[in-house]
Amino acid sequence: MKSWTDNAPKPEALQESPHMRDSLSYRLKKMLLGKPLNRHSLAHQRLKKRYALGVLSSDPISSSAYGTEQILVVLVPTFGILAFSMLMPMTAVVLAVLIIITLSYRNVISTYTQFGGAYIVARDNFRPLIAQVAAVALILDYVVTLAIQSAAGVAAIISAFPHLHPYKIPMAVSIILFLAYGNLRGVKEAGKMFALPTYLFIVSMFIVFIIGIIREITGTLPTLDPRAEGALVLGEDKALLAGATIFILLRAFANGGSSLTGLEAISDGVGLFKTPEYVNARRTLVIMSTILGSLVFGISYFAHKIYAMPYQDEAPTVISQVAHAILGDGTFGTIFFYIVQAGTMLILFAGANTTFNAFPIVVNYAAADGYLPRWLTKRGHRLNFSNGILVLTISALILVFATGASVSFLVAFYALGVFTAFTISGLGMAKHNFKNRKEKWKINFVINGLAGSIAFIVVIVFSIVKFNQGAWVILFIAPVLIMALTRLRRRYEIEQDALELSTATSRATSISHHHVAVLVDKIDIATVATVRYARSLKPQSLIALHFVVDDQKGKELAEEWAKNPAFDDISLELIDCPDRRLARAAVDYAVRATMKTDVELTLLLPRRAYSRFLGRILHDQTAEAIARPISQLPRVVATIVPFDVDRILNGRSATTNEKSDLAPSEQVATVERPLRAQSEFLSDKTRASHFSSEIMPIGKISWRNRAHVQGRVSALRSSPSSSAPRIDVEVWDESGGVTLQFLGRREIAGLEVGSVLRAEGMVGEQEGALTILNPSYEILD
Repeated sequence: MKSWTDNAPKPEALQESPHMRDSLSYRLKKMLLGKPLNRHSLAHQRLKKRYALGVLSSDPISSSAYGTEQILVVLVPTFGILAFSMLMPMTAVVLAVLIIITLSYRNVISTYTQFGGAYIVARDNFRPLIAQVAAVALILDYVVTLAIQSAAGVAAIISAFPHLHPYKIPMAVSIILFLAYGNLRGVKEAGKMFALPTYLFIVSMFIVFIIGIIREITGTLPTLDPRAEGALVLGEDKALLAGATIFILLRAFANGGSSLTGLEAISDGVGLFKTPEYVNARRTLVIMSTILGSLVFGISYFAHKIYAMPYQDEAPTVISQVAHAILGDGTFGTIFFYIVQAGTMLILFAGANTTFNAFPIVVNYAAADGYLPRWLTKRGHRLNFSNGILVLTISALILVFATGASVSFLVAFYALGVFTAFTISGLGMAKHNFKNRKEKWKINFVINGLAGSIAFIVVIVFSIVKFNQGAWVILFIAPVLIMALTRLRRRYEIEQDALELSTATSRATSISHHHVAVLVDKIDIATVATVRYARSLKPQSLIALHFVVDDQKGKELAEEWAKNPAFDDISLELIDCPDRRLARAAVDYAVRATMKTDVELTLLLPRRAYSRFLGRILHDQTAEAIARPISQLPRVVATIVPFDVDRILNGRSATTNEKSDLAPSEQVATVERPLRAQSEFLSDKTRASHFSSEIMPIGKISWRNRAHVQGRVSALRSSPSSSAPRIDVEVWDESGGVTLQFLGRREIAGLEVGSVLRAEGMVGEQEGALTILNPSYEILD
């Protein structure tokens, strides 16, 4: 190396290397979902309170659209007209429970300031079994929520356009798929999309209530015919002391409890809020509960005033009857009625959308603890838990088809899961307060304990009164899922124990004798490439193996091998394989070669990669078949050395000089070192200026001159523990990269991959690349 002589090449800053070509599937994904978001921009996907209200509060707020109707569905066939007198007391009980549950979750959010759903509370305060119960309860609840909210939104459309009733199931399916697509594009985009429908529904319903109050005061509020065609048949008045009557009232309360579903979503999604997360989450929770209570009270009040009847085919809905009766048939009333129906439809769909934010978070935590498959913890193309979104979508679609998208059928599966979560959260927080006894712990203990106890009573009531209407399905599936989660966790523990690093295995990092054998079927450039790689391993012995299944071919191969000067230092061993079972022959050879415990064998298998379709038809997969059993032997490693034949035939390269496909604001350093945008290192409001006057682009720094640079850390390299302490930090901006070398240390506090770093020092070189030795530095992000 002549780096320090006068005629040596000039050291240069690190430059972009070619990127791997995108596959067709990735290009399609990018076209459908947009450009990938970089993980360093995750904080920018947080939600403001006004968007969080649209994303996380739409589920409970939308439940007000059918909560009153579900109470009447139970009361009307039994009590007849008297059901409307009983509606308001029943609503008052539901609102009382709402207040208690809200105060309980307010305490949950204050304690668990990032993610604090029932699963986290149970995991920290109870045994693992209770945490699994919470996880299963939430999983089932969110699946049912997505199905029922979509079905209810479709019912709102059919209430305005009855001729669409035959298309109920296709419409519900289309809505679920549309919501899934929106959430696969990212949480922030989904939040903006559903903030407006939430506010549209709230404002339109409050306008309806105001007009309704005016009409009631003026005596112009109409009443509807409770015996209209298609409505549920009115029952006869029953004595309230009868045991059957009490059972019916409990069923009505269980149905009305569906109005409270979704309160869990905000505590599950605290981490989605902008900082300070828990403060914004608590405020949003209180606002949401206030709006929900007002809507439930208003709809129930006017429903009992005008005798709004539930219908057998679920259309028109009670809320649509309330709006239509109050607004009237005039021009303004007709137009605004359709606005209300549009708002109702959209808020129900927005409520369904809430599950796409809460469900993936819950399964992410459960999977991280080993109770669900680990692939549910991976973030997708747009920084969301896309696998969780897909699982939720498929599960909800199955439920929609199974129930015919019927709200009445789906309610039977509803609320049991969410009230189980309320129970665990309340009792878990009560235990937490009693154990830790911080400020105001007694008040919080009473609130949480009361909420958990009431929710537990609701679970018992719901299980009994809804058992034969579908609750038995949940009561059957839940234990099965809990057992599955337990077995999955046990399996992960067994695998972890098998891979656990002991003191003996930690020290066994080298072996006395390393032999390498290259399996040869024919001589071509793939074989030459494999031999070249074998030499780079610097083994103590290197041989070539050919398993003879054809004598003539074996003879010709041996002659060709002997004539080729590329292999003059490698002997070819021919091994008889009379039964043509190559994998077995390879295993037998490996066992013989490693009979001594100080010998390690590496088998190199050239694999010629052809086109995916024709390659599978025209060529076998021998390398994979041999490597699979070999990998089960101790001290034997089977390495497949791929060689892309299809690339040679097409005359194309596997890499491209195209820039990274990250959006300009997302072009930050990753392990692939994509193009860095200097604007990323500044605030969002100063995109136009690239660097301040004292900062120099890395691509313009020069050898033996001082430089002041700023960029994002793409790589950290520490020296081995047996060597002198040193850490190399690779920093990039949009013009190039440079290595910062710190001697005498193995780590820098607060510095990690993705950090934005500013450094100043003398520019030197190492192996032809510019390096700044022991610079002064400042960590900016």
